[in-house]
This record gives sequence, C-alpha cells and structure tokens, in this order.
Amino acid sequence: MTDEDWNENPFPLAYLITFRTYGTWLHGDKRYSVDSHGKNIYGAPKIAPDTTLEQLRRQKMKQKQFLLDERARRMVEDAIKDICAQRGYFLQAINVRSNHVHAVVSAPMKPERIANALKAYSTKRLKKEFQVMSDDKIWSRGRSRRYLWTARHVALAIEYVLYGQGDVPFVIEELETGSETRTK
Repeated sequence: MTDEDWNENPFPLAYLITFRTYGTWLHGDKRYSVDSHGKNIYGAPKIAPDTTLEQLRRQKMKQKQFLLDERARRMVEDAIKDICAQRGYFLQAINVRSNHVHAVVSAPMKPERIANALKAYSTKRLKKEFQVMSDDKIWSRGRSRRYLWTARHVALAIEYVLYGQGDVPFVIEELETGSETRTK
C-alpha cells in the first residue's frame, strides 16, 4: 500500500453502516457479539457463543423479534434514500434484509449521526405507512460502522453490500451473440 492510497481528509471517503432489527442477534448468539457496556474497542475480544446467555437475553425481550417483510424492506430502503437526499448524504449502496440493513454512505460527519438518522427516518416511515404500533421496537440498540479510508475499501464495501448478501439484485441476461452479458 502506498501513501497515495490513503485519504488525507479528516473524514473517511465513506462508512459501511449496519444495523439490525430488534431481537434478531442477541448476546450469546453463535455469531458472536460485542460488549454492550462500553468495551466495544477495536481488536477487543468478542463475547463467545453462550446458549444460556442468549436464552437469558431472549427472556428479557419486551416483544417478539421484529422482521421486515418485502413491503417493509422496500419502505425502509425508500426512507433511507429520501433522508440521504434531504440531508446531502451520498448513498453509494444499500441492501435492506429481513433482519438488518447495510448502507455505504459518504458525508463529512461522524457515522453515528448518519446511522441514527437512517434508523429514525425508517422508523418514522414504518410507523406512519406500515402501521407499526408506536411502542414496538423496530431496531436493536446501536449500530456497526466501518470507516472506509481508501477507494479500494469503498469498492469492496459496495460489492459486499450489493452482492455479498446471498442474492443478486439484478438480472444478467445473455445477448444474442451469447458471448456478452448486460445487466437489467
């Protein structure tokens, strides 16, 4: 890696922001988790899988886990596109899943403010148009944010968001020659 690969700006080129729906990834889960009491430091050990801890967390839930169906997923995506346009954030990629959201966003500010806006605006839209009960929790507390300082890191994050989620968001069809492809 050379010096030219690094961005000298005070903010990264973009952030990879991820947030989950309520109750879909609890402490003790086999996918690991991070300490929720302020010890989430880069490189710190994660909480190992623990079925007892996971069951305890599940018992403490005040409602069932919240999952997004296809209609709600589209609504969340539209809400995020709208808030990014309103606030001047550059949304480079988005993928709304049934239990989490990934977005690659550029803006000259801390990622927590961006993530909070995405979650709040999505919640507002779901509660207004999808008739989610006002007391229902839609999102889990917190969010993941990765700082993307190089163009390569941004490109890899976009590829992950768009193509690394187990489905492809566009159709590839062969042209009549059979040797070229195009996207729809």
